[in-house]
Amino acid sequence: MENAPQRRDSPTSHLRASDSDREQVAAILGEALSTGQLSHEEYSERLDTLYQAKTVGELDVLTHDLQVERQRPAASPVSYAPSATTDPDNIIAVFGGADRRGRWRVRRQTKALAVFGGVRFDLTEAEFEAKEVEITINAVFGGAEIILPEGAEVRCKGVGIFGGFDVANSPTVDPSAPVIVIKGLALFGGVAGKVRRRRDG
Repeated sequence: MENAPQRRDSPTSHLRASDSDREQVAAILGEALSTGQLSHEEYSERLDTLYQAKTVGELDVLTHDLQVERQRPAASPVSYAPSATTDPDNIIAVFGGADRRGRWRVRRQTKALAVFGGVRFDLTEAEFEAKEVEITINAVFGGAEIILPEGAEVRCKGVGIFGGFDVANSPTVDPSAPVIVIKGLALFGGVAGKVRRRRDG
């Protein structure tokens, strides 16, 4: 990692990092990106290192040179659960439908195919494997609807041929919320995405 901060040992450096520790560091990195302290490349590098970190000391390396509040809890209710697997989640709806909602796990990569059918992803109560996830949807004479969590940054890179991608971004992006990259092809079909506030409780 270029320009990586140097490690500073502390009495807690040897302790194993928890999911909440990683969530807090992810929020700090997101804020540093939004304030210009980190470039997009530096942010991506540190985020990759974050989910490989095993100890509190390794996490401290990623944030000790940043001018942000470290003890503040994450502003977003979205939860993260890093996983060692890199296998994508494959979803197929042919002359039928597929629906993912509630407390489901969004992997780093989700691939969906809708042929004369439809898929619906509700991400508002989902658990994300990574700060940035990629959803690829190929809709052929079919469609997809994505319900996005409030505060998420959405990057739509889908292509429409006699169809289209209509995906809305959040009015205000929360640095601690996930980055959702939406890709794919809509051929005589459509992909729609809208933001909905996550229910509390």
